[in-house]
Amino acid sequence: MSAKKAFPLRLDPALHDAVQRLADAELRSVNAEIEVLLREALGRRGVKVPVSKGAKRGRPPGPSGERNDDA
Repeated sequence: MSAKKAFPLRLDPALHDAVQRLADAELRSVNAEIEVLLREALGRRGVKVPVSKGAKRGRPPGPSGERNDDA
C-alpha cells in the first residue's frame, strides 16, 4: 500500500503548464512540484507539515550493509 494519499485534481491547463515548466526546471515530477508548492504556501501561512519518512530510493544495501551506487 502506498504511503501517499491519491486523489483526483483538476487544474486549469495554463496553471498545469506553468507547474510543468517549473517541475522540468527543478528536475521534479508535476506531482512532486505541487507538493513543494503546497508546503511552501502552508509554511508562509505558519503551518508546519513534517515530511513523512518514505521508502529509500536507489539500490538496496549489499551483503555488507553498504549501498553500492557506483553503477
